[in-house]
Amino acid sequence: MHSNFFTRMGQWQYFVELFIASIVLALLLSLAEAQSWSNLNLSHVIQSILYINWVVLAFIAIIEQFKGLWNKASPVFASIMGFCLLQMIILVTTTVLNLLFYWGSNFSLQNLSQEILFQGLVLHCSYGVLLGAFCFRYIYVRDEWLKQQNSELNAKIQALQARIHPHFLFNSLNSVVSLIGTDPDKAEQMLIDLSRLFRASFQELKLVSLKEEIALCQYYLAIEKLRLGERLEVEWNIQQPELIQQVSIPILTLQPLIENSIFHGVEKKMINAKIGILVEILQNQVTIVITNPFIADRISARQSNGIALENVKQRLKAHFGYGVLFRTHGGNGIFTTVIQYQYK
Repeated sequence: MHSNFFTRMGQWQYFVELFIASIVLALLLSLAEAQSWSNLNLSHVIQSILYINWVVLAFIAIIEQFKGLWNKASPVFASIMGFCLLQMIILVTTTVLNLLFYWGSNFSLQNLSQEILFQGLVLHCSYGVLLGAFCFRYIYVRDEWLKQQNSELNAKIQALQARIHPHFLFNSLNSVVSLIGTDPDKAEQMLIDLSRLFRASFQELKLVSLKEEIALCQYYLAIEKLRLGERLEVEWNIQQPELIQQVSIPILTLQPLIENSIFHGVEKKMINAKIGILVEILQNQVTIVITNPFIADRISARQSNGIALENVKQRLKAHFGYGVLFRTHGGNGIFTTVIQYQYK
């Protein structure tokens, strides 16, 4: 168990699932106390739900506040700290509630005894042990499941990536061969750019800055420009260039999309074509829009067999979750790919 699974509880997926699970646990505990559905008291159920949800919310809030401390702790120590923190929250919550109820009933703290102040504390702490075991086990199992899913996803992405490389490699090498006799300097530059791209492609699937990713795309476009000449025109529109160093993106995410756009929007048309690339960063949301011409009767084949599109979609979801927006649209001779995600 890695201590990082504590720090992920603040993510909305974990939060919602824990919230629902805490309601179910409250119902089960209330039913266990009532021993039958007929003896179940609605007000007691509501109190149990509110109490458990408060404990869970307070626990998550404190974990989020001191996330750095949990990241540095060993798994065993983090688990011990988490358990002690949960029991401390239960202790404080129970004591404060008893104090408030006594004040609300008597409008005075006279005759307040330890027995009244700590009433139900042992029972609530026992429930805390159960709640802690339930929550920690749930989060751990879910974390391990996500790791397994990501491992399988990364294996699929590597397979997709391997299928993309040959097409581009063969075209580029053919262009180098044709340039060696006529323009050796251009052939040399193409080989240098090609080596940079393939050096990046052999790296592990990791996050890089958007600035690095754009640089890789420019190496690729330089190769394609030498091959296609004036038929290829690329228009970059980066709205906030000062932020692209801070934004994260999976390595070689844009390049397959641009390759896809050139293959379908330039190579398949005998006239000059323009590829448009818009990058917009607002707060922590990234929007990337790629446009290219397309031939209408090829759009269905493109959508069903778009290896590059599926590759990018899987990469983004592996790193940024299912909140990623990935859309494609073809109309009026223009094919548009839109990507939106919350960067880390």
